[in-house]
Amino acid sequence: MQKESISVSGMTCASCAMTVEKAVGKLTGVEEVSVNLATEKLSVSFDENVLSLSDIGQAVEKAGYGLVRNLITETYAIEGMTCASCAMTVEKALGKLEGVEEISVNLATEKATLRYNRDLQNPTSLEKAVEEAGYQLIRPDEVEEMVDKGPSREENLWDRFVWSAVFTLPLLYIAMGPMLPFGGLPLPALLHQPLVFAVSQILLLIPILYIGRSFFTKGFKTLLQGHPNMDSLIAVGTGAALVQGLLMVAFLLMGKEVAMHGHHPELYFESAAVILTLITLGKYFEARSKGQTSEAIKKLMNLAPKTAQVLRDGQEIQVPLEEVVVGDFLIVRPGEKIAVDGVVVQGQSTVDESMLTGESLPVQKMEGDSIFGGTLNQQGAITMQATKVGRDTTLAQIIRLVEEAQGSKAPIAKLADQVSAVFVPIVMGLAVLSGLAWLLLGQHSWIFSLSITISVLVIACPCALGLATPTAIMVGTGKGAENGLLFKSGQAIETLQGVNTIVFDKTGTITEGKPQVTDIHLLSTKNREQVLQLAASGEQFSEHPLAQALLQAAQTEKIELLPATDFQALSGRGLSVTIAEQTIYLGNERLMREQGIDVSQGPAVAEAFAHQAKTPVFLATQQELLAVIAIADKVKETSRQAVQALQAMGLEVVMLTGDNEKTAQAIAKEVGIEQVVSQVLPDDKANQVKLLQEEGKTVAMVGDGINDAPALAQAHVGLAIGSGTDIAIESADIVLMHSDILDVVKAVKLSQATMRTIKQNLFWAFAYNVIGIPIAMGLLHVFGGPLLNPMFAGAAMALSSVSVVLNALRLKRVNIN
Repeated sequence: MQKESISVSGMTCASCAMTVEKAVGKLTGVEEVSVNLATEKLSVSFDENVLSLSDIGQAVEKAGYGLVRNLITETYAIEGMTCASCAMTVEKALGKLEGVEEISVNLATEKATLRYNRDLQNPTSLEKAVEEAGYQLIRPDEVEEMVDKGPSREENLWDRFVWSAVFTLPLLYIAMGPMLPFGGLPLPALLHQPLVFAVSQILLLIPILYIGRSFFTKGFKTLLQGHPNMDSLIAVGTGAALVQGLLMVAFLLMGKEVAMHGHHPELYFESAAVILTLITLGKYFEARSKGQTSEAIKKLMNLAPKTAQVLRDGQEIQVPLEEVVVGDFLIVRPGEKIAVDGVVVQGQSTVDESMLTGESLPVQKMEGDSIFGGTLNQQGAITMQATKVGRDTTLAQIIRLVEEAQGSKAPIAKLADQVSAVFVPIVMGLAVLSGLAWLLLGQHSWIFSLSITISVLVIACPCALGLATPTAIMVGTGKGAENGLLFKSGQAIETLQGVNTIVFDKTGTITEGKPQVTDIHLLSTKNREQVLQLAASGEQFSEHPLAQALLQAAQTEKIELLPATDFQALSGRGLSVTIAEQTIYLGNERLMREQGIDVSQGPAVAEAFAHQAKTPVFLATQQELLAVIAIADKVKETSRQAVQALQAMGLEVVMLTGDNEKTAQAIAKEVGIEQVVSQVLPDDKANQVKLLQEEGKTVAMVGDGINDAPALAQAHVGLAIGSGTDIAIESADIVLMHSDILDVVKAVKLSQATMRTIKQNLFWAFAYNVIGIPIAMGLLHVFGGPLLNPMFAGAAMALSSVSVVLNALRLKRVNIN
C-alpha cells in the first residue's frame, strides 16, 4: 500500500475539499483519502498495483481542480553510450517512468535533460532505470569528481589505440605477409609451420581483445537485454571472426583440412584485430572532434578569474571566486578580469566586453555604471560593488543558456531518432540473411558467407545518424555565443531559418530607445520653463521612455519638480495628474478630445512634428491646451543597413509601434521599411503578430525582451535585443546581447548555415549506410566486382562518424557578418 500527500490547486471552500475527496475516494484501489483545506493537501493511501498517481491526478482534474506538481528540470551525464541506439535506449528507459514529462538524450554531449515530477521520481530511481538499460547516470555534482579521478576519454582512447596498434601491426604482418604477391613478406622459418603460425597470432590477439574488451562487455550486455547498439554489432562481427579463426585452429589440431593460402591457414584473426584497432582510432578522432564542438563553452568557462581582490575590514585580501558575496567591494586593476557582476563605485576605466557581447570596441565605465564578470578592465583602477555572484552572473547565465541549447534537439532530429530506434536489429537481420543467402544460393563456402556477415555487421554505423544533428547544434550555438547571439534551443535555430516575416518593435530596437525633448511649441501664456516643469512633474512616477525624456530635459535645465498626486496612467493615451491643485493632462490628441479640451491649434503643430519623425505630446489643463512638446528617438546607425540586408534575403520586414501614424511612417521611411503598424497599444502587439500568422506567415518578432514579452511569446520565434542584462527572459527564444539589429541578420545567417550543415550530415549518414551496407552484403560481387574485406568495412565505419563531426566543425568558419 502506497501513501502520498499531494498539494491541490483551485480549492476555495469546504465544498471544494469534499468534491476532491469524493472524486478520489471512488477510485478502485483507494483505501483511505482525506483533503485538508487549510494546507491544500490531499492525503491518499492506495494500492500501487491497481492505481497510479497519474490516475489520481486525472480524477482531481476531472473534478475541476489540479495537482500541484513539483516539476524540476535537471541535466545528467550518461556514461557508456556509443551510438544513436544507446541514446534512444536511455531515452526510452527514462521516458517510461511515471512523472517524467520531457526527456532528451544528446549523444554528442553525452547528457540527458529531464523535466520530471520530483514527488514521483528522484535521482536514485533515475540511476536505477538507466543502470537497468545498461548504462550509468552521473549526477551533476559527481561529474567534476570523475574528471579529477583520472585521464580524459580522449587520452584513454588514444592509449587504447596505441597499445592495440603495437600488437596489431605484427599480427597483420604475420597473417598477411604470406598472402602478398611476389613471394610475400619474409617470415622466420618457424612461422611457416601452420600450428605455430596460428598460435603466434592468437598470442598477439589476446592483448588486443583485452584492450578492446569494453566492446564485448557492453555489446553483449545490451544485446542480451534486447536493445542492441553499435557495440553489439562490433562484438558480434569481431566475435564471429574470432570464432571462425578458433575453429580453424581446432581443425588443424585435429588434422582436418582447412582453407589454406600456400602453407598458411586462413584464420581471420587479423580482421578482428584490425577492426577493433581502427574503430578505437575512429572513436578517438570522434571524441577529439566532439571536444572541439564545445570549445565555445570551455572558452566562456575560462573567462572568469579564479580569485578576486576583496576589501574586508578595510584590508585588501585575495579570496577564491566562490567566496565573493553580494555587497562585497572589489578592487580591479588595469589588465585584470572582472570577477563578478557589479556597479562601479569609485574610479573610471574602459572595459573590453567582447568576450561576452562580441563587441570589439571598449566601453567607457564611470561611477554608477554596471560591469560584468568575465570582462577585461583595460585602463584605470576601479572599485566595484558586487551585485550578482555565482550562478546569477551574466556570464553564468550565458553558459547555462548555451549548455541547455547544446543539449536540446531540433525537430529535424526526429527522423534520425526513428531510424536509430530500429537500426541495429535490422542490420543484424540483414547480416544473417545475406550470409545465409550466399551460403545457400551462391554455392560459396561457409567462411565466405561468414565474411559477408561480419562485413555487414561492422560497416553499419548508427553513430553518424546520432551525431548528425547535435554536433551541428553544438557548433552553431557555440559560434552564436561567441558573437553575442544566444540561441535557447535547437528548435529556435530550426524555426528561425524558416521565417519569412520579421516584425520589429520601434523603440529601443530600430531606434536608440533614448528619446530626447527637441521642441516645445507654446500655445498659452505659460513660458517654456513652466511648461517643462509641469510636464516633467507629471511624469515623475512614470517609467515610459517619453517620460524619461521629459525628466532628463528638466534635469539638464535644472528645473525643480513640483509635488504631484492622483497619478493615473491611461493606457495608449497618456496620463492625468494633480499638480498645484489643478488637473494636468499629458498625452496624445485622443486624450485631449476625450477630456473636451479645445485642440484646434494643436493638430497642425503635431503633424509638422510627426513629419520630422518626432512624437508630439500634448500638455493641457482642464481649461486649455498649454503646449505641444516634440520628443524624438534617434534611429540607430545600423538599422537601415540591417533592414536592407534582411530584405535582400527575401524577408518581409514590418515595424510595430505605439507611435502615431505620421511619426511611424517617417521613421519607417528613414530605415526603408514599407509595412508599418502604428498606434498599437502595448497589450495589442501579440494580436498583431497573430494576425500576420493567420495570413500564413512564419513570423519572427524582435523586441526589447521586456515590454514586448507577449508578442515575443506569440511569434514563431522571439528575439530579445538588449545589453545582456535580461538574458534569462523567458519569453524570447533567442537573446541578442547587443542593442544592434544587425545581429538579427547574423542570427538568421547562422541558423541557415546550421540547418544546411544538419541536412548535409543527415544526407551523409543515410547515404553512407544505404550505399555501404549493400556493398558489404556483396552487391558488387554479384556483378563480378570486389568483395568488401571486413577490415576495410571497419575502417569505413570508423571514418563515417568522424566525417559528420568534421563537417559540423566547418560551421566555425562560416562568415555571418
